Amino acid sequence: MAGDSGKKLFVGPRFRRIRQQLGLSQTQIAEGLGISPSYINLIERNQRPVTAQILLRLAETYDLDLRDLATADEDRFFAELNEIFSDPLFRQIDLPKQELRDLAELCPGVTHSLQRLYAAYTEARRGETMVAAQMADRDEGTRFETNPIERVRDLIEANRNYFPELEQAAENLRDELNVPAEGLFAALSTRLREKHSIVTRIMPTDVMRETLRRFDRHRRQLLISELVDGPGRAFQIAFQIGLSECSGSFETIIGRAGSLDDTPRRLYRITLANYFAAAVMMPYQAFHGAAEALSYDVHVLAQRFNAGFEQVCHRLTTLQRPNARGVPFFLLRVDNAGNVSKRFSSGTFPFSKFGGTCPLWNVHSTFDTPDRLLKQVIELPDGTRYFSIAQMLRRPVAPHPQPQPRFAIGLGCEIRHSSKLVYATGMDLEKTEGTPIGVNCRLCERENCSQRAEPPITRTLILDENTRRVSSFAFSNAREL
Repeated sequence: MAGDSGKKLFVGPRFRRIRQQLGLSQTQIAEGLGISPSYINLIERNQRPVTAQILLRLAETYDLDLRDLATADEDRFFAELNEIFSDPLFRQIDLPKQELRDLAELCPGVTHSLQRLYAAYTEARRGETMVAAQMADRDEGTRFETNPIERVRDLIEANRNYFPELEQAAENLRDELNVPAEGLFAALSTRLREKHSIVTRIMPTDVMRETLRRFDRHRRQLLISELVDGPGRAFQIAFQIGLSECSGSFETIIGRAGSLDDTPRRLYRITLANYFAAAVMMPYQAFHGAAEALSYDVHVLAQRFNAGFEQVCHRLTTLQRPNARGVPFFLLRVDNAGNVSKRFSSGTFPFSKFGGTCPLWNVHSTFDTPDRLLKQVIELPDGTRYFSIAQMLRRPVAPHPQPQPRFAIGLGCEIRHSSKLVYATGMDLEKTEGTPIGVNCRLCERENCSQRAEPPITRTLILDENTRRVSSFAFSNAREL
């Protein structure tokens, strides 16, 4: 963003996102930068340029890495647009990549709207006639809401998976409790009982059956299944405290999202309560300091904070506090069928919204090596390289003869950050050959991939009964228009 000192840039949407991520008003950031609030307002509306000097002052005042802040959202938006316009629906449109980048940079709201419209279209195309029925039943002037899970994921990404109000509330709570990690469950139980008149009870599985946690509002009891492990029990109590004590903060954050239907609003509130619970278990300052000191050793962090492997990995994706920013990680959780049930990113990894993941990424191999943590350097078609770790986990325990739930967690970052990780110690990552992967098969144009499940939608399929290649699909080199 900051190049020649005399260069003027119209970057209103980016500037506004930075301010909002810092949790500052226009007046507050104007005071910090030594300029007027009215000028900030004009910058954010793209009616005035922002000079390189102002951007540098912004970086110095708030300890920002402008390279990350300038590209993370734009790269994600560009990846979304590229995925959408690669669909055969648009094959007659010769749309240059630069135009997509310009749209992603200057009009993120339009990008988001296109993504939601395309998501509704793909659902209808897959035969979900309920979508058409819902749209027909709506009164004129109401807004059709796409997949609520994707909607909430978009909101989390828009906030870079960092919510300063909840971080502060969680740290305040831990300061009040003043207990070590191993005493957190008892302290939280006491607070829930004394401040909110809610009693915590660990219940046998034959009583809870398929339920792991249930709040009995009438009897003022929080019931937690005995199948939930220690870290999970502390998390569930912190979740309940969040609902009781942070309702105002939740509503403020939800209000910033604009108009939401009931389902995504409820899901967003649950997501924020989960965020608060993790922040209580692993308060920001202490956790960030330990992560840096331990070179992001997930297993040691889990021991120190009495947390689970997945809880720690998830928490690592939230370390975006100004002046105390952690490695910008991305996280993926998949089952052994390849279904993605979680994805978070504080960096630039281009997750696919309309497909699965690449089978060459060794997060899928963890089911064959359940007791091992796997490491891998991966490389996307554009040459971007990432370092990732992956491990399988079982959660929660299931009574016999029910199958034990199994998931794989993948945690990674751009290769330039990997030197800070204990897992990269002794590895010459500059010379390590990266495994070539794609975002997913339908968008990957790599040839001769033995794991390819379908041809790229941007290429013409070639069928030849006289030849059998390594890949099940052969396709032309020319991009379809």
